[in-house]
Amino acid sequence: MLFHTTHFFLFMAAVLGLFYASPRSWRRVILLAASYYFYMCWNAKLVSLIVALTAIDYAAARWLWEAEGTRRKALLAVSLASNLGFLGFFKYYNFLAGNAALFLGMPAGAFALNIILPMGISFHTFQSMSYVIDVYRRQQAPIVNPVDYALYIAFFPQMVAGPIVRAHDFFRDLYNWKPPAAEEQLRGVLLVVFGLLKKLAIADQFAKIADAYFRNPAASPGWLAAWSGVTAFSIQIYFDFSGYTDMAIGLAQLLGFHFPENFRRPYLSRSITEFWRRWHISLSSWLRDYLYIPLGGNRGGGLRTYRNLMLTMLLGGLWHGASWNFVIWGGLHGGLLAAERAAGVGRERARLSFGPLRVALTFALVTISWVFFRAATLAESTQILGRMFSGPPGKLLWARWHIWFAVLIVILAVAEERWDWTTRLVRAPAWAYAAAIGAFLFCLELIGFTDQPVPFVYFQF
Repeated sequence: MLFHTTHFFLFMAAVLGLFYASPRSWRRVILLAASYYFYMCWNAKLVSLIVALTAIDYAAARWLWEAEGTRRKALLAVSLASNLGFLGFFKYYNFLAGNAALFLGMPAGAFALNIILPMGISFHTFQSMSYVIDVYRRQQAPIVNPVDYALYIAFFPQMVAGPIVRAHDFFRDLYNWKPPAAEEQLRGVLLVVFGLLKKLAIADQFAKIADAYFRNPAASPGWLAAWSGVTAFSIQIYFDFSGYTDMAIGLAQLLGFHFPENFRRPYLSRSITEFWRRWHISLSSWLRDYLYIPLGGNRGGGLRTYRNLMLTMLLGGLWHGASWNFVIWGGLHGGLLAAERAAGVGRERARLSFGPLRVALTFALVTISWVFFRAATLAESTQILGRMFSGPPGKLLWARWHIWFAVLIVILAVAEERWDWTTRLVRAPAWAYAAAIGAFLFCLELIGFTDQPVPFVYFQF
């Protein structure tokens, strides 16, 4: 059930109606039932997986809160091993089996299994692990009601592709629930519509270019064709993922939950360090708190800091997908982060000058790295990179309207960075808000359609 389909909006309307029409004591059960139904629409059989992981982590957290010494560590180990074991089998078995077969001189598919990747497994396992680790650290009390904990893991607005919500944020809203105020309702609706606009009118339009180019790079020779195809994917993945996140945050807000910001105009970053403070913020902060800092963070001198950055980003790359391309993608970002730290770049936390040249350089570096993220194989990645930096120009793959569209996107992004116009719009007079929603819907009707629904990019992770 994709967020941008009629089926989902009928489902969401039914959930909102039942949720607010029911007694307050029933609402958590209604949300949990809706979340499991949402999950089962993808694959009904695999719902047992998320139920099993929920039960394991619920029990482990309850027991380790009371346990002492080595027993606490053993319980934590059981919980982490369960999550990582399920994640490793479903997501990485065929990758590891294929590499083992090649090492042994056998066909790549010699040990392969026909494994269906469970929906959202990368996200809900990270979310569950953060809860158990926080309980182990005595930073989070264990949840007593199993329904509440099951809802935290399976809550459908963010279950598939985040944002990764920390337990203290979710349960603060759950246990102190209040109906959303008028301004929150307006913001929720705006985010849902705006997210649809990002997905359908921008991401899916540039996806046509990116998909055509990466499907057969040899059919579009030349560096201009390569850059336009790769840049199209750079635009697609941001507006696809950001659009999903906007919808997830907006839908949650309509139900009275407040999800953290997950994107903050990352392509306006002036360094790779700043990029990772703005891109997929919930994952960046998760990797920092549960991987980078436990590895030692920036303690122990420069070399250890660079090592920790590289390990964190390599594992972050592997988290995205089971292939060497994702490992290389993570390694590139880890190397750039280490180089910037060594050079003292990217430590500005305040929004200072716009720095167009630095923004352009950062965007170019990020776009180059996306080649490994999107290309099907390592050989294809190197071929595309070679075309980007050598040979004749070839043909621009963008139509003229794509160029003007990209210029408009940049103008709106800079305006949002400077004046936060989306927040101002929520607080604007009713006629201005209604006019903006109408304009967004008109754009969706005008260009926000494709022959078939294009799945969200991050749904595959």
